[in-house]
Amino acid sequence: MDNYVTGAVIRSLRESKRLTQEELSDRIHVSAKAVSKWETGKGFPDVSLLEPLAESLGISVIELLNGGAIQNRNQSFNMFKSKFYVCPVCGNVIQATGEAVISCCGVTLMPQEPEEMDGEHQIQLEPVEDEYFVSMRHPMTKNHFISFLAAVSDQGIQFVKLYPEGNAEARFKTSRVKRLYAYCNRHGLFELKKQK
Repeated sequence: MDNYVTGAVIRSLRESKRLTQEELSDRIHVSAKAVSKWETGKGFPDVSLLEPLAESLGISVIELLNGGAIQNRNQSFNMFKSKFYVCPVCGNVIQATGEAVISCCGVTLMPQEPEEMDGEHQIQLEPVEDEYFVSMRHPMTKNHFISFLAAVSDQGIQFVKLYPEGNAEARFKTSRVKRLYAYCNRHGLFELKKQK
């Protein structure tokens, strides 16, 4: 089953907590035999047990479903390592500054990997006083459009959500902006690294 907890994950997390199958079973009020079945792949925990199971193993339900604890090694965080996640169901956009397990509409989202700009996905940048006017010559139909534009500096992210049949353009303050991103709903994320 995709996106459901596996026996290997339960066993690994249980052992890392130094719990026996019986100790884990006592914590979540099931038999040790049930835990053994889960760990050997002969069964799955009922969905009603996911929360107490995750709590007993010291992680969140999302981490349990993902296969383990997420540890953000980006403690000092670097805005240029930010990641964008886009829900394929509702179009929701989520931005994170480090490792994360993110889900939306029941789907675990993967971070978008920026691609090099191509002929159809060129980000145009025009300085206007203390702002950048960012635009793209790209279709903005209901089925094919630029979903968002973003400007990233070492201080934060400026973000503009776009909609079909609108214009693929936005204005961003120029202060310390080093990267610009555009997300096409068909072709993914594109990046422009601003020259110094």
